[in-house]
Amino acid sequence: MTLYGLAKIVIRAFTRPAFDARVEGEEHVPPSGGLVVAANHRSYLDPPVLGAWFPRQVHYMAKRELFKIPLFGWAIAAVGAFPVDRERASDLGSVRRALHILKSGGVVGIFPEGRRNIAGDATAKGGAVLLASLAGCPLVPVKLVGTHLALRRFRATRLRVIIGEPMTFQGSARKPTKAELAAWTEQVAAAIARLGS
Repeated sequence: MTLYGLAKIVIRAFTRPAFDARVEGEEHVPPSGGLVVAANHRSYLDPPVLGAWFPRQVHYMAKRELFKIPLFGWAIAAVGAFPVDRERASDLGSVRRALHILKSGGVVGIFPEGRRNIAGDATAKGGAVLLASLAGCPLVPVKLVGTHLALRRFRATRLRVIIGEPMTFQGSARKPTKAELAAWTEQVAAAIARLGS
């Protein structure tokens, strides 16, 4: 068994009884092929909860500083995460890595807000739709519910991972325009917001 598979079992075994964790919409997830997962991000719990309850392995783009933390950096790399430099406008190395995963049939997870959005009012960025467009693969919106309250209200919060229907993005040219990226990003943010409402 892989470390990812073991972590998935452990996290599910903890979050189901502690927070009545559930996943909805698994039928929307293509069983194979490249896929971008775009989710809201309000808690440090979001990556492990999404990774544990999403039906396929998710490779996360994570800020590079995390990989410098002893043991933790090794652990997240071992479960398939890869670094991105958030200080650079375009980290081409991380983009190439993400496209390689997608074109090899893997799943890349992105939080469009770019960082934890505790208040829930941050503006989404276009990285998720750009990758889906360049890789020619679908994107599924995901809404994580309750993660921002779980550590403060232990056993009084329900966790939900709500998966929406796949979305596809095809630009007017090989590389999408800024206007197209902006419009698609708004569509994804709206799709995430509608889930579970």
